[in-house]
Amino acid sequence: MDKNLAFIGAGSMAEAIISGLIESTIIDKQHIMITNRTNHQRITDLKQKYRIDSMRDKQQLIEWSDVIVLATKPCDMKEALASIQPYIEERHLIVSVTAGISTEKIEQWIGISTPVVRAMPNTSASIGFSATALCTGTHALEEHMRIAKELFDTIGTTVQVEEKEMHLVTGISGSGPAYIYYLVEAMEQTAIESGMSPETAKQLIHQTVLGAGNMLRETNETAAELRKKITSPAGTTEAGIQTLAQQNFQQVISKCIYAARDRSIELGE
Repeated sequence: MDKNLAFIGAGSMAEAIISGLIESTIIDKQHIMITNRTNHQRITDLKQKYRIDSMRDKQQLIEWSDVIVLATKPCDMKEALASIQPYIEERHLIVSVTAGISTEKIEQWIGISTPVVRAMPNTSASIGFSATALCTGTHALEEHMRIAKELFDTIGTTVQVEEKEMHLVTGISGSGPAYIYYLVEAMEQTAIESGMSPETAKQLIHQTVLGAGNMLRETNETAAELRKKITSPAGTTEAGIQTLAQQNFQQVISKCIYAARDRSIELGE
């Protein structure tokens, strides 16, 4: 890809995407530029780590770019857009990875008919395993979606959804890795408290999670079917599952997802 990408924002998501793009070799480092509002040390660190460049002059940066990736915090989005709005043209493609902010709001803040694609990746992008949902704004055409899909396909898998689903996507796959990590934390803590060495616990649990994920991906079976296969009547797994059920595990997960979804809605407002 010979497009110039300008990243507005230098947080963990921006870094994950940059890392994935560079690792995939779909785009040369010279086509990636990054900037943020105040944290100059963060920019310096990313430049050294990924051998990319930065540009403080917003006008020069936007004029250089073809694709503008908005990777700011939701509370900083309006100010960030205001700082570059005078230089945005209809030739640009705006790609937002900021949670909660709708394409409609971004279009209003831009004020011209610039195409906008909203993306919700997750931090597994840094190793090429992101689950990314994409939706389009009013002015985005199939060509713009194709460009966005090509970019995010390099860091995992992509699906196109309706914008009304994006808040739920945020709660499921956007925040989802953190739920898995939290589960792993709990399993490791229990193993260590029971006398197992941290190294052994880590090896066993990490491989268990990796194996389960690959079973879901490689087989044609549902999660429920796979679970039932290893839940023998009156066996050890059934004892564990029954405990989870008694503690309303599924309801807790639902509440977790809905809480993240609702927070995404709040951020958008």
